Amino acid sequence: MKLDLRARQELLSRISSNPEVLRGRPKIKGTRIAVHMILEAVASHLSFEEILVQWPELSREDIQAALLYGARSTNYEWIALSDEE
Repeated sequence: MKLDLRARQELLSRISSNPEVLRGRPKIKGTRIAVHMILEAVASHLSFEEILVQWPELSREDIQAALLYGARSTNYEWIALSDEE
């Protein structure tokens, strides 16, 4: 199932980047959980439920956002991120 543009934008709005936090690595807003950490957890065969136990501050949508960000960034797309306030 392909996400429509609005759904993709809503998911990607959960990700931010700030040069002062995690050296500017993309992360889930309001956390210090980098996108790459979530991607590595999925690659290690952790289920969404196991990831949510490991990082209870995340939601299923945050995990989906990390996966979408990873997929889009490997397609050489520039993804605008908001700076976290």
